[in-house]
Amino acid sequence: MDFASIFGFLLAAGIVGWLATSGGDASVLLDFHAAVCVFGGALAATMIRFPLHAVLHGFPVGIKYTFSMRKVSTRQLIDEIGGLAELVRKSGPLSLENAKVSDGFLAKGVRYVADGYDAEFIRDSLERERDLLLMRLSEGEKIFRSIADCAPAFGMVGTLIGMVQMFANMADPSTLGPYMAIALCATLYGAIVQNFIGMPIADKLHLKFAEEDLNQTLIIDGILQIRDAKSPALVREMLQAYLPEKHRDREGDLAEAA
Repeated sequence: MDFASIFGFLLAAGIVGWLATSGGDASVLLDFHAAVCVFGGALAATMIRFPLHAVLHGFPVGIKYTFSMRKVSTRQLIDEIGGLAELVRKSGPLSLENAKVSDGFLAKGVRYVADGYDAEFIRDSLERERDLLLMRLSEGEKIFRSIADCAPAFGMVGTLIGMVQMFANMADPSTLGPYMAIALCATLYGAIVQNFIGMPIADKLHLKFAEEDLNQTLIIDGILQIRDAKSPALVREMLQAYLPEKHRDREGDLAEAA
């Protein structure tokens, strides 16, 4: 679980709730018409922008990857792949059948090597799976970024509708309050949806896209090097390129690890 995301959403809800209740009756901030305008309008515009299957896939992808995080880091992957290379160097590819691997994508590559598949098949299969995952993440990011773009616009639409209705009924003072509530609540809902839901989830999926692209490409390269029986030291050294320069091992550290 990604506790930063969970804590962030709870903190945002707490701040909005505190601000709503500290000024008096929070029920005055609840308006059904404004909610329909913002939430319904943003959803409708998103469905117009994208095909239905993209919308249906994008929502669960966004929710799943916003509140989940990778079990292993890039550094841990490099160490784990280096250990697998050592195992193959000592006992051969069949020894990978009993190897315990922490990452599911890496486990699939290890299984391919243990079963003796050729390098071209391994590369094509793993790259296809990586690209499909990245496509789903990109799709989810676009869906939530669309919601973030549309919500404030429909908040303004609700505000304009409320203002028009208010000015059209100036002769009846009793209607001014409800129409003004629609106008202001719609703007409020649009800002909340954009800044607390749409943009945070879209940005989180963007970061997840970059993370998965890096780590899964690293795994593909590592698996192919293991398949080609490269030395563990060489495998580690080549995979160091995936780390920021300040986090890379020095040559002495690599030699010691080998």
